[in-house]
Amino acid sequence: MAGDRNFDDLAHRFQRNVYESLKGQIRLNVLERDFLQHFPAPFESPNKNTLSILDAGAGRGLFSLPMAQRGHQLLLCDVSVEMLKLAMADAETAGIENTVEFLHGPIQALSQRPEQQFDLAICHAVLEWIEDPQAALNELYRQLVPGGVLSLTFYNRHGLIYKNLLRTNFKKIQSKHYSGFRRSLTPTYPRTPEEVIAWAEHSGFSLFCHSGIRVFYDYIFDEADRARSPDELMAMELHFSQELPYRDLGRYQHLLLKK
Repeated sequence: MAGDRNFDDLAHRFQRNVYESLKGQIRLNVLERDFLQHFPAPFESPNKNTLSILDAGAGRGLFSLPMAQRGHQLLLCDVSVEMLKLAMADAETAGIENTVEFLHGPIQALSQRPEQQFDLAICHAVLEWIEDPQAALNELYRQLVPGGVLSLTFYNRHGLIYKNLLRTNFKKIQSKHYSGFRRSLTPTYPRTPEEVIAWAEHSGFSLFCHSGIRVFYDYIFDEADRARSPDELMAMELHFSQELPYRDLGRYQHLLLKK
């Protein structure tokens, strides 16, 4: 789709600014906590219960590749060739390059594949970059077995507005133009939890876990304060990530949804 974002030009910047940073670790810790509380199977050795997992818009597969290392079946799908190259390199380093399937293309292209359904679909930080999120959610629903789970994260417009208010960037608020510039990591279509949950329910999903990711970290403007006590900061992020009103100000939102 013409308005959807491809990260070929920013793949290595994501590696430096997101994956290797403390904010990236906060994201991973919140996601893992949510899974362990509500759907631990992907983090367990499969034995006879091997899961079939789809990571749609996978990037370098940082969250899903460890699941393949535990023996689960994994399909990584991304519209960015450069992101898939990073994922392939990580899979090779882990010795699982021959057991993970890689697909170059958008979520919408999954409908062109032979009939296959998954126990778990992961779609992290994708909805805020595409023009038609409902179509993507409909396709993800179709890809899941009955009772299958979707792990969904998205960039939260409430958090973006709040950060601009704290910076007294009132012109941006008044214009209601929240998109980032071309090479920015600020998404094109920031979403609110209310609209995403409504879209997901319209597709047929039911919500069973909702957390905020980075509910206060991004609002600490002093870099020294951010770095002063990372262990305590992480503990506070995890503590408040599921408490209102802090959850709904998280820079990203994480939903676990069941078909």
